[in-house]
Amino acid sequence: MSVVLYVALLVVVVVSVDLLFFRYRFWERLMANVGIVLVFAAFYLRFLKDVLR
Repeated sequence: MSVVLYVALLVVVVVSVDLLFFRYRFWERLMANVGIVLVFAAFYLRFLKDVLR
């Protein structure tokens, strides 16, 4: 259940950043989305991997 909430938080952050800052800029939006996913993945692998199982 915790992983589902973590992924939902990731989706909410990506969509909100897209709508607030990069609505009509494709490449900037793509780079920001990749960066957000990488930050979430790094945070998960570093701190939450054992906690969220």
